[in-house]
Amino acid sequence: MSRSVRDVDGLLRMLDEIFPSPQPFWDGFYADRDRDVPFFVTKPDENLVSYVDDGVLKSGRALDLGCGPGRNAMHLAATGFDVDAVDLSATAIAWARERAPEIRFRHGDAFTLDLAGPYDLIYDSGCFHHLPPHRRISYLDLVDRLLAPGGHLAMTCFVTGAENTGTELPDADLYRLGDLRGGLAYGPDELRAIFADLSPVEIRPMRAQPPESPTFGADFLQAALFRR
Repeated sequence: MSRSVRDVDGLLRMLDEIFPSPQPFWDGFYADRDRDVPFFVTKPDENLVSYVDDGVLKSGRALDLGCGPGRNAMHLAATGFDVDAVDLSATAIAWARERAPEIRFRHGDAFTLDLAGPYDLIYDSGCFHHLPPHRRISYLDLVDRLLAPGGHLAMTCFVTGAENTGTELPDADLYRLGDLRGGLAYGPDELRAIFADLSPVEIRPMRAQPPESPTFGADFLQAALFRR
């Protein structure tokens, strides 16, 4: 990289260098296919299931950001969506392709991949809260470019005030530390402010699910749904 930053993209890439790449962690995480946490493989998020079952989200084109081994992408495809799914982890994408070869799983950075919108739904289960603060700019740009008029952005992310969840440190402190502390926690008002160009449909605590439930939910997360 040139030592002289001269545009926003150059500044964002320079700031990326402050934080270690998450790819090695996630490749190692998904390499263990015997991991005793079934929601990472089989269970779709309870909020996503409820939005589809209640008719809030109707079939169309969907983009699954940070798809992992494909649990939410597979649910969307099974309910009639035409799905593109992206993850930074090559290990996760290889696993997802084995499980659902009919879905277009793509390995890479969603901010640099050539994704062909518009999408009626952008779904994000835990990607946003792992982004460094400067990449919120990239995220908002992605949503602006790819989300169709009338389309929905739905997500789960760490919520403030919960135990064993993401950090609530100010953005500036994260840069001083060079560490995202496992992810960032957001309050509902913060999400409304960040996604101010979208209309909030609901922001609520994720509903914790018992082990026998066919869906995943945990009380250290919140679910948010926005409409364009």
